[in-house]
Amino acid sequence: MFNFTPLLGAQSASTASQSLLEFDGGIKVLIDVGWDESFDVEKLKEIEKHVPTLSFILLTHATTAHLGAFAHCCKHFPLFTRIPVYATIPVVSLGRTLLQDLYASTPLASSIISTDALTESAYSYQSFMNGNNPNILLQAPIPDEIASYFSLINPLKYSQPHQPLPSPFSPPLSGLTITAYSAGHTLGGTIWHIQHGMESVVYAVDWNQAREHVLSGAAWLGGPGTGGSEVLEQLRRPTAMICSSKRSGLVTIAGQRNKRDEALLFMIRETVGKGGSVLIPSDSSARILELAYLLEETWQKEEIDTDGSSSLKNTRIYLASRTGGATMRYVRSMLEWMEEGIVKEFETASGAQEAQEQKRTRGHGASSKAEDDQAVRAPFDFKHITLLERKSKVSRMLAGTEPRVILASDTSLEWGFSKDAIKSLASDERNLIVLTERVGEKAGQEKGLGRYLWELWNEQSASARQESPSTAVVDPTGNQVVIQSVQVAPLEGNELPIYQQFLARQRQLQTTLQGDSSTALESSADVIDDRSESTSTTSEDSDIEHQGKALNTATTLQHARNRLGLSDAELGINVLIRRKNVYDYEVQGKKGREKIFPYVSKRRRADEFGDLIRPEEYIRADEEDHNTAAVLRDGSKKENAVGQKRKWDEVAVNADGARRMPNSAAKRRRDGDTQHGTAGDADSSESEPEDDPDKVDGPSKVILATETLELRCRISFVDFSGLHDRRTIQMLLPLIKPRKLILVAGEESETLDLAEECRKVLNAGASESTAVDVYTPTIGTVIDASVDTNAWTVKLSRNMVRKLHWQQVRGLGVVAITGRLEAAALDGPPKQEEDGAAKKKVKLETPAPGSEKEERLDTTPILDVVPQNTSTAHRSVAQPFHVGDMRLADLRKAMQAAGMTAEFRGEGTLVINGTVAVRKTRTGKIEVDGGAYGLADPRSTDNGTFFKVRRKIYESLAVVAGNA
Repeated sequence: MFNFTPLLGAQSASTASQSLLEFDGGIKVLIDVGWDESFDVEKLKEIEKHVPTLSFILLTHATTAHLGAFAHCCKHFPLFTRIPVYATIPVVSLGRTLLQDLYASTPLASSIISTDALTESAYSYQSFMNGNNPNILLQAPIPDEIASYFSLINPLKYSQPHQPLPSPFSPPLSGLTITAYSAGHTLGGTIWHIQHGMESVVYAVDWNQAREHVLSGAAWLGGPGTGGSEVLEQLRRPTAMICSSKRSGLVTIAGQRNKRDEALLFMIRETVGKGGSVLIPSDSSARILELAYLLEETWQKEEIDTDGSSSLKNTRIYLASRTGGATMRYVRSMLEWMEEGIVKEFETASGAQEAQEQKRTRGHGASSKAEDDQAVRAPFDFKHITLLERKSKVSRMLAGTEPRVILASDTSLEWGFSKDAIKSLASDERNLIVLTERVGEKAGQEKGLGRYLWELWNEQSASARQESPSTAVVDPTGNQVVIQSVQVAPLEGNELPIYQQFLARQRQLQTTLQGDSSTALESSADVIDDRSESTSTTSEDSDIEHQGKALNTATTLQHARNRLGLSDAELGINVLIRRKNVYDYEVQGKKGREKIFPYVSKRRRADEFGDLIRPEEYIRADEEDHNTAAVLRDGSKKENAVGQKRKWDEVAVNADGARRMPNSAAKRRRDGDTQHGTAGDADSSESEPEDDPDKVDGPSKVILATETLELRCRISFVDFSGLHDRRTIQMLLPLIKPRKLILVAGEESETLDLAEECRKVLNAGASESTAVDVYTPTIGTVIDASVDTNAWTVKLSRNMVRKLHWQQVRGLGVVAITGRLEAAALDGPPKQEEDGAAKKKVKLETPAPGSEKEERLDTTPILDVVPQNTSTAHRSVAQPFHVGDMRLADLRKAMQAAGMTAEFRGEGTLVINGTVAVRKTRTGKIEVDGGAYGLADPRSTDNGTFFKVRRKIYESLAVVAGNA
């Protein structure tokens, strides 16, 4: 069973992507936690609803459209941080810097509390505010929190099959396997392949088959060295393929990359030659790498030009992003994820730098500035691009009048330094704004500035009827656009009580409805209680563990604030391990767990290579003394002590100055940093933006205003989105051959048009019964894309398991059985008479009626052996058959190991001893042709070559017979 539900990004102008995949057994997989520039929390309601049932999460690209809401969900959704998340290493690193840039650039990323949420939580909201939303902001995650959230992600490499771990509230995954493949488009971008039973699902949203300067193409055709004529075997013939239809209706430049680059550089030369500046809005961590590399390479070539006629030599390039430095540091450490040419360029630069260092050490003295300028630089070690991370530097740069090229975040022009740049450059007709991709809409009928400029260019370029409309430059003189300005202000008047009531309501929901598993409220004391409760159960008369759910609102809030200051009565039997110098506890009259000495098992973190190494355990004595002295010298704040109070918007800090996290989260973060070498805290602190003088400490709100911007600068569009086009899809689909195709992530018109083209391509010459289904779901529509086979899940009885004789085929166990299917008993198994100790154990393990932990009845049917009196009538008469897939290359090695000559002749033909030919057809059938010469080998008195080859083939396959 496989169901697909697009939560966001289906037949919509919004670029946000959220998809829910459901498999047999209650397994739910969330792919992408995207957001758009509206930052509307209502678009995350579906994710919040499904959080308690998710098994794990997958992330595809380090863009706002694919992980923009990740930090918001981690901070404001209970249980979200307990769900395992998987992504490639570049997506983890670049996604961290992206969200740090986002939250530092716009207060709207914190999201405004909705009117419905305020109405539900604040009983006096209607009387105080008259139904008007005061635009109160939620608490935004700080850079250290964002780094901690991304350190919880499990990094993967390409083509690495992995069996993910389920969340604590997920059913078993039953051997589900995920594999990441290169998607192009962004660094570390992923095509996910999910295998569960007979379901083979390929999730390919936003991919690019063409190779670029920095990124290699998608892994459909196996990459370099495979010939590129066939699709990878793992991605071939999936039962369901989810593909994006974005950009399938746009006009592309013939020749793709070279003409695209030439068009951009021609516009830059023309604009700079006239004394104007060029603004290129882009994202801060994904596609900006391609643009920055192209401009740096072009300027480097222009510098070598000796005639001095180039207008680019004296033009400076600026990359404006609040986390640009951290992003480039990450990128320079991930060159193996890039195109092969980048790796060779890095090796050349490393060799040149080593030779230069040797030259210095041999007595030639320090190198001059001219030699340093001519030195070969490693990729993304910019010489001509200046990084701007502070708003003051950007303002100083924009105040100049000299020609310049500006790469600024973000593409939407709604946040980031690109919004400041367009305000400064829009009034000069010499300047040029180059849009690099089609921008999505914000919310409803509201269009952002980037979307408005793209539609303006699209209309005027289409009406001009130029030969190459995709490189047209339009003049928007006379057009005015209304842009939104945001100002942060502290809460005042009745707004503060409303905000406090909202926080109280959220804390009550997290504590009461979600129990003590909320990450925002969890502490080490709760982890101990949760572990003890998970390893033991109480009798039906024990109500101590359920007291928290009977508390009223005031008591719940007080319990949450003073969680570490519990009394001895509230601790119960745990007082023996939670209090010092306490050794006695009265158990008379107690029941269940209260009569057993508490024990907390410490789980050792290990992987397939053994225990994880913690650097703090190998620290030198002098370093340890230095760290201890620093802690004692700084001291600890009184408000951080146990039992002390803090304000709502303050973050708990421990003695080391780090944010207090839940015990499990802190441990996972420490283990993750140690294992994967991430430096989230260091990089986040180095790239942390300057203090904003307008920043408001404490609860705040936004004041939204509008201003009119008159457009006089020119506008153009060069497609640097790095996405597939319709021609690529039409070429690859006949090679991939999906059984069912689902199109998402595109606007309505282009999705429906592409669906018609795909039906023609996939169903050409096919009958109605074998036609491939093509689905175009809307947001929230559930698509049943299950494989069309008769497969069920059954349980094997103990008697059946004893009679099975398994055959191993490439790591899989295969057996043919004949049995009788029986319905599962609705009542539990009868209890047998046992001794007194066993009866007591059964009584203690009986859950209380109405308990949330009461086990559900298992209705899975049971396959049992056929009774002796009916086994003769139902005995299988099927002949034994062979199971497996033999490769000719493996057979060649086996025959050579047996002392025979084996070589390939022609296509798909293996000749052994010059007398026997083995062929493998496209359907997998093995043909052995020996003729008269293969039956008797004149060089041996043993059987002929033909029989030896046949015996080897049989040995490589599993013989399965239905005699169980």
